[in-house]
Amino acid sequence: MRNSLYKKIGNATKWSTITEILAKLVMPVSNIILARLLVPEAFGVVATVTMIVSFADMFTDAGFQKYLIQHKFKTEKALYDHTAVAFWTNLLLSIFIWMIIVIFATPLTNLIGSPGLEAVIIISCISLPLTSFSSIQMALYRRSFDYKPLFLTRMISICVPFVVTIPLTLLWNSYWALIIGTLCGNLTNAVILTLKSKWKPKAFYRLSILKSMISFSIWSLLESITVWLISWGDVFIIGTLLNSYYLGLYKTSMNTVNSIIALITSATVPILLATLSRLQDDEQEYQRMFFKFQRLVGVFVFPLGVGMFIYSDFITSILLGGQWEEASLFVGIWGLISAIAIPFSTYCGIVYISKGRPKVSFWAQILQLIVLIPVIYISANYSFTTLIYSRSLIRIEGFLVHFLIIYYVFKISPWKMIRNVMPCIVASIIMAFVAIVLQRFYDGFLWNIISILVCIVLYFGVIGLFRDVRNELVLILKYNKKKASSTEKDID
Repeated sequence: MRNSLYKKIGNATKWSTITEILAKLVMPVSNIILARLLVPEAFGVVATVTMIVSFADMFTDAGFQKYLIQHKFKTEKALYDHTAVAFWTNLLLSIFIWMIIVIFATPLTNLIGSPGLEAVIIISCISLPLTSFSSIQMALYRRSFDYKPLFLTRMISICVPFVVTIPLTLLWNSYWALIIGTLCGNLTNAVILTLKSKWKPKAFYRLSILKSMISFSIWSLLESITVWLISWGDVFIIGTLLNSYYLGLYKTSMNTVNSIIALITSATVPILLATLSRLQDDEQEYQRMFFKFQRLVGVFVFPLGVGMFIYSDFITSILLGGQWEEASLFVGIWGLISAIAIPFSTYCGIVYISKGRPKVSFWAQILQLIVLIPVIYISANYSFTTLIYSRSLIRIEGFLVHFLIIYYVFKISPWKMIRNVMPCIVASIIMAFVAIVLQRFYDGFLWNIISILVCIVLYFGVIGLFRDVRNELVLILKYNKKKASSTEKDID
């Protein structure tokens, strides 16, 4: 059974990683084009609209997706019955919330300091019923470690900007191109996942099943709301105190970094949640798997964060263009902090959910919000630079919160977490020193590319000196080589 689980994990990780790598190769191209066609103000409008849609979308999911992944069902019928109840609840809630937004669109836009965007918000919220069709099927795929269909869906959806958004931008030169492109992507996901899913919507609903899901889902929903407040509360404050230019600068910088970091998180977080959920009754194996994921991810994420910090000017000019020069400082700082957050913060949150303790995750987010909101409000009144430093430093406070909880509630040692990734930290520091030295010689485009390649080779050379890490990487390479060979035989 354990070998079967490991094979599923390995296969899921392979497809998830391939998906994210290809997505990160394609999506930056569209972002590079759009960042040069649209001004920061347009991205500020989209950020405001996305804030509203993402908030409403939390209520339509109501935490059922995490429940379906985490919960242990005795039979497939029980799983599908719970899935049907979750699906119809999501759909009805999404339509109801969309109607509320339509009715109160004007007061809502006045509240967020963006009067005149009523039509934009109403049309954007068509995404709510569309995502309700895809989110449940996505949960079932992730629960069963079946990431191959998700790969196909993602590949088709990332082509939408080239087919819809960029042509509309060339014709229209408006934020409407971004909004329509997003809707087309959501529609594509809904259609493909519904058609390919083994489970299909059926005329079944039982209040007793809904009641059994509510206890977990309510706390999961509350946890999602606090996560939203951490992700978007700053946008609301900045949109109120500053103008659309700085809001676009702020959110686009953050989104640029998050899209790069998502190469790691999107490929591993859903798999780690499903894996730990299956192992929640075997504490020894649970912790072993947690630390294995943490270290392997640390191997890639720490140098990524250090690289974004040191080469922030270069990354900003490549991905966003010259008109986004002011974003460089935030891209670098946020990139470094976000990379560190994955093994020390994000993965702690996965532990809470996989153990069926969303209440713990909720209080962890509350402890961060208590600091976040007043600090953002005060720093935004000083300057944009002060805001950047404040927002980044607040995230470090989150590490301390998670360390305390993971130790006292789940008996996982924060010191062991740090020691587990110490080889990655040491190699990243050495790489950083060499990168800084290389930058002092020259600062041209070609030289930056060469120095980045030198740093990559140096980093993995240093990592190779640590036997435990080297052995794990060798095992992964052997596994992938074996999988590739078996695939070639199947094709033949």
